Amino acid sequence: MTLMIFFFMFIIKSATEKLCPFRTSIDVLEGEYFFLCYLESMQEHFQEEPYKINWYKENAGKQQLIKETHRIVSQMNFLEFWPAELSDSGNYSVTHSNGKENFTIQKWTLNVLERNKSSCFNKNHLTTEIKNAGTGHSLKCSYFSVNENDSITWYKDCKNYENETERELDFKTLTAQHSGIYTCKILISHEGKMYHSTNTIKLVVEEDAPEAATSEIVGHDEEIETEIGKEEILNCTGFLSYYMREDANLYWLINQKFANKCTGIPEGEPSICEEELRKLQLGSKLYVTRLLRIKKVTDEDMHSDFTCMFQADERTQIKIVKLKKGNTRDLPVHIFTTGMILAALFPCVTVAAVFVCVMFRVDLVLFYRNICRRDDTAGDGKEYDAFVSYLKDCVSPTEEEREFALKILPMILEENFGYKLCIFERDVSPGGPVVDDIHSFIDKSRRLIIILSQNYVSDRAMYELESGLHKALVERKTKIILIEYMPINDYNFLPESLSLLPSKRVVKWKKDKSLPMNSRFWKNLRYLMPAKPNRMNTKGHYNNLHLGSERAEPWTEGCDCNAII
Repeated sequence: MTLMIFFFMFIIKSATEKLCPFRTSIDVLEGEYFFLCYLESMQEHFQEEPYKINWYKENAGKQQLIKETHRIVSQMNFLEFWPAELSDSGNYSVTHSNGKENFTIQKWTLNVLERNKSSCFNKNHLTTEIKNAGTGHSLKCSYFSVNENDSITWYKDCKNYENETERELDFKTLTAQHSGIYTCKILISHEGKMYHSTNTIKLVVEEDAPEAATSEIVGHDEEIETEIGKEEILNCTGFLSYYMREDANLYWLINQKFANKCTGIPEGEPSICEEELRKLQLGSKLYVTRLLRIKKVTDEDMHSDFTCMFQADERTQIKIVKLKKGNTRDLPVHIFTTGMILAALFPCVTVAAVFVCVMFRVDLVLFYRNICRRDDTAGDGKEYDAFVSYLKDCVSPTEEEREFALKILPMILEENFGYKLCIFERDVSPGGPVVDDIHSFIDKSRRLIIILSQNYVSDRAMYELESGLHKALVERKTKIILIEYMPINDYNFLPESLSLLPSKRVVKWKKDKSLPMNSRFWKNLRYLMPAKPNRMNTKGHYNNLHLGSERAEPWTEGCDCNAII
């Protein structure tokens, strides 16, 4: 009997380690069995003395201890709902108590969705998989149950599907007729009663179509805010099908006159010149880019038309760029003017001011953002402040790198400075179309944070890097931040296309020296992140990290090492 209990506990622990989600917001349907859980490894450093685990639910802004009932049961390291009801929606947390202090282990927001009485699924509680016709594919009923013999039934568009009872629904060759909404239903026995849980997947099968020959200039006519005396670099980019690349040309006109070529020699360099044409191959498209460099914006430039001309496929496309005066982003104009007057009157003050500005430029900008409560994220339509990309290798030689990406980075930027990160292994449920998810989440992010290592550029990380470069170079929507996690002497292992960026923005991680929240590393990283009102958690302290005592356990356990992620 004792052996059976230990075996049961081992199964529970193994399944929990695989399926406990890192995401903080979870959706579940009413009337279904569900549980919240946390990784046992998250409490290992608390077990040096007797402890007690408590589960709480927020009510009217206050944390209330959850009392067990016949429906809500706390067992080991998870909280079960037999079943979930609409009233269960809310904020949950689990804490460790040693009789003197309480330590929060994890927090969740649970959303219990109302069941559609006229359908077997809720349209807000499904995942979408898009596949090409003619390929093989399997739909997986991804839900945990202790008993592998629990009854499973598959439905297509709410009708029983071919009496299938396996956890995976295999299609040897997909056709358009396989498109539909598939629901797997698992029956679970508990204390003499039967409960169920469902998993719904929308399968879209697309017929392959030959790609049409296209050539297009990127973007539309635009006005760029700038200031007199400031340097500006205008980007002109076009793309065309790879086999159309002959006779493609791209150049700049200034008030209908050809722009001068940049010579690369500081002496005698024109004040406005265009750089050499650069090419970048991404998939089946060839992108051509030419930058127009304006050394110092003048009042005349504010009234000029800068025209990008793209000639390909026997047609010409244009994009007109104009400059206009805008508000200073980080330092007000009157502060700069006052500084110049003081510099002219007091040379010593000038030298001191220049020294302070150079040495503490980042601190000054962060201080200004904080007191002015600037928010560059309002109304831009983005959901995330940054997408985090790092080497996701199933046999990674640097486990610390994964811990840094999955734990340390979100703990500081999210919990202490109010940023919202998108970490693929934490925020995306398994089973979806990986490539589409990566492109979608990068498109929703204001920054792409790349955690560099010598092994970073591999098949697993290349798509994230190429998508980020596309956003930065072509659409100018996403800025790239490079974190040098390990010392790198030579950047030649990075793609040559990275040199198309106006500058490399690198922040260096120096292990223990970089841990405190007021270290130079976090200040430099926040400086490169979008300005956002700071809601620092004054209780946060880095001495509680205990590097090496805990390991982040994302859902990649058991992953396919030949996949992108």
